Amino acid sequence: MTTLEEYGIAFMETIISHVPTLLLAIVVLIIGLRLINLGTRLAAKAMERNNVSEDIRPFLTSMLSISLKILLLFSVANIVGIQTTSFVAVLAAAGFAVGMALQGSLSNFAAGVMIIIFRPYRTGDLIQVEGEMGHVLEVQIFNTIMSTLDNRTVIVPNSMAISGIITNLTVRENLRIDMEVTMPYEEDFEKVETIILEAIKDIPGVLEDPAPFVGIHKFDSHNIVLAVRPYAASEDYWKVYYEAHRRIKKAMSENNIQVAYSEGIELGKIGK
Repeated sequence: MTTLEEYGIAFMETIISHVPTLLLAIVVLIIGLRLINLGTRLAAKAMERNNVSEDIRPFLTSMLSISLKILLLFSVANIVGIQTTSFVAVLAAAGFAVGMALQGSLSNFAAGVMIIIFRPYRTGDLIQVEGEMGHVLEVQIFNTIMSTLDNRTVIVPNSMAISGIITNLTVRENLRIDMEVTMPYEEDFEKVETIILEAIKDIPGVLEDPAPFVGIHKFDSHNIVLAVRPYAASEDYWKVYYEAHRRIKKAMSENNIQVAYSEGIELGKIGK
């Protein structure tokens, strides 16, 4: 018998001797993954039954799934015969390398934890962050998913959201709608004020308390700039905003009052 044949026989004997162990490890891995998936689904349902906030359910279920899979990986490695201490050392080295490569993702993870704890916004809130305005669909481990008012899906990294300025339009029950309307110098302010207030007071969603307000904002080179300030519930903001503009334009036209464009006027800024 040649040396090559001896090596081949020894190799086959080694594989055959380890087949039961490998099969056991594979079975444990498959069953373990299925049990983990089942357990996370049951945990999600249990959190829903116990009225756990929708903001933290995805975060907690993801963390539970990852933790259980790491434990399963250790168990499978132990069955195969890999020394746990060596395995931990390898994982630690790999984790350090991955952590250095994924510093941005880790900062997003840390920011996600801060959002969950301090709750500057929650699922369903209307927020403005990084120049985008929309409703929060979900706060994930690394990102915040938003649906904008024009039905776009925007994914904002949590680190960018938490480090920038967040405008939460849902926290306050009522919002002030800031509009600017120009009035010719020759017109009477009290007359125009009455026309505007009459035009917007019956708009569905406009609040009586605080009452709508019209005042002189500034004197332009060609016109007087009026500040129009109705209030509305946060969910009615945009409906009132557009309807107010429509009715003011109609009322001005019916009373033969010219609404001229003045350079530099910004319409529809959200009041602070």
